[in-house]
Amino acid sequence: MHMDNVQILGFRANIDSVEKTLNRIDDIKEDDEIIQLLNADAIASRKHVVHGVNQAFLAFERGENLANDVSVEIALRCSAQRQISKAFKMLGLKEGKMNLCAVLINCKDYTDELSRLFTSDDSVLSPDDDALMEIYKIGPEEIVSMSIEDVIIDRITKLAVDY
Repeated sequence: MHMDNVQILGFRANIDSVEKTLNRIDDIKEDDEIIQLLNADAIASRKHVVHGVNQAFLAFERGENLANDVSVEIALRCSAQRQISKAFKMLGLKEGKMNLCAVLINCKDYTDELSRLFTSDDSVLSPDDDALMEIYKIGPEEIVSMSIEDVIIDRITKLAVDY
């Protein structure tokens, strides 16, 4: 398993059914391609996502993956959580209006296909510091010497160390 190409796209969505939405995504991509949809409100930056994706692939290479599926591992790593339920609570899809961060790995360009399902809008990838501090339970003392992005990336890295 390897990662050649990572695209990160922002969308606004109105999700009627999480299951139907995920099935539509499965219908778009080919077997060896990964399209992972994450809650953009819980994403600090593209660097945050790329770090999480890298850590997920490294975990599989080392046999230290916490999930059997690389997409789930990406959600775990990006959320800096060990429990799948917690990761999906933070980063998973919810019914109703939501901001999406679409992570495409080893994919052709599916911007058009995804834009038929959702409204393309990269501005949803701009971080809301207050929301991120709440989602990741980051205390004000943690951001004295580090940015919120760096605190989250540090926590993702520590998942591998604390294994």
